[in-house]
Formats: sequence, C-alpha cells, structure tokens
Amino acid sequence: MLVLVVGASGATGRHLVNQLLLKGNQVRIIVRSKAHLPKSWKANTHLEIITTSILELTENQLITYTSDCDAIVSCLGHNVTFKGIYGKPRKLVTEATKRLCNAVQTHELKSPIKFVLMNSSGNSNRDLNEPMSLAQKGVIGLLRLLLPPHIDNEQAADYLRTQIGQNNRHIEWVAVRPDSLINEDDLTEYESYASPIRSAIFNAGKISRINVGHFMAELINDNNLWNTWKGQMPVLYSKT
Repeated sequence: MLVLVVGASGATGRHLVNQLLLKGNQVRIIVRSKAHLPKSWKANTHLEIITTSILELTENQLITYTSDCDAIVSCLGHNVTFKGIYGKPRKLVTEATKRLCNAVQTHELKSPIKFVLMNSSGNSNRDLNEPMSLAQKGVIGLLRLLLPPHIDNEQAADYLRTQIGQNNRHIEWVAVRPDSLINEDDLTEYESYASPIRSAIFNAGKISRINVGHFMAELINDNNLWNTWKGQMPVLYSKT
C-alpha cells in the first residue's frame, strides 16, 4: 500500500512511519524540513520525502500527491510553545484535513481511500452524545476560549463526521483519540474503546506514542480492524 503521512516529523508521526515501513508499505511524507529526520529514512527506498508545508501546496500539487495513495494519515498538531499555540496557522489540522479530503474527492477511485486523523481524548464524539460531567464541560469550554489547538482538533473531527460522513464514495475515515501521550521505546499492550472510559480532564489515562503509531498502522493494513472502527473515534489507553 502507498500511505501519505502529514505530520510525520512529530513525536507520534515518526513512530507511525516506522510502523508502516516495518509492515512493508510504501510511505510518502510531507514535512517542512529534513533536518531532524532519522538518517535511516533518507536512505530508505520505500520512503518518499516531500519538503514543504502542507498548507503551502497548490491544489494541483495536492491532487498529484494524493492521486495514487491507498491511505492518508494526519498526525499534525501544534507545537507546545506560545507561537505554536497562539500563532498562525490556528486551524492547521482542520485546514489540512479539508484540503486533503477535497483533493481526494477529485479522483476516480475504485474503492474509498482510508483517512486517519490523530485527534485527542479531550474531544468528544458528538455522534454518540458521550456523557460528560458539568465540571468537565466547564473546563472544555475554557479550553475552547483559551487554547486554539483544542478547537482546531474539534473542528477537524467534526468536518469528517458531518461533511465526509459515513457514506462518502471517496473517503472512509477514523479519528483516533489517544489519552495522555507518553514516550516509550517499546510497544506494550493497549486497549481501544468507542468512547472514553475515564475523564480526559480529571482522571486521564496514558498511552505511549509508539502504541498510537502501531494502532494507526494496523488500521491501515488490517481491513478487519478498519471495518471495526471506520466512521468512529476510538479512544486508546495503554494497559496497566
């Protein structure tokens, strides 16, 4: 399979790319710079590196880069700095999702492309009307006001839910919601749920970035797993 990954240079995106390569996929990544990429990537014949910003690509370029893909994964996020949180582009995740989906929908496809969005457990799946305490609702309301990346994540997932929907002939999607991300070197056991089983604000669980990368790579390569979760927003926790 040929998989396009945006946000591949991030902490989770790197794990995803490694997992995809381990599974024998062809991988195309779009990154702003090659400077901090692993040396092994630059010599890997199964990996194509495009150096630019996803939002600076023209419509025709996006159409070209998505035309032969079997799957697209967005691991985009905002840097945890003042500029990263409050500077432009404030709607990086949402705008990239929209642009990629618009490009895909120009193609004549034999079967829908798989689109995986890395999201957050702090974002609820409004298709399921997930229960939330008044205290958590209050905190989420403050996050929407004070932290632009939170509402960016919400709007990106909402675009897939409401605009792409469940019966799009070009795109099938999954929005992956990891709980609190931690760094670990090795894969461990983890669990996936349709909705949070604990409060993302007051009782957050943990999931390693390598586990998240593994789950997203499995989604791409395992059709049974994909059919289990397509059109949904699974929440991930590492087993304790």
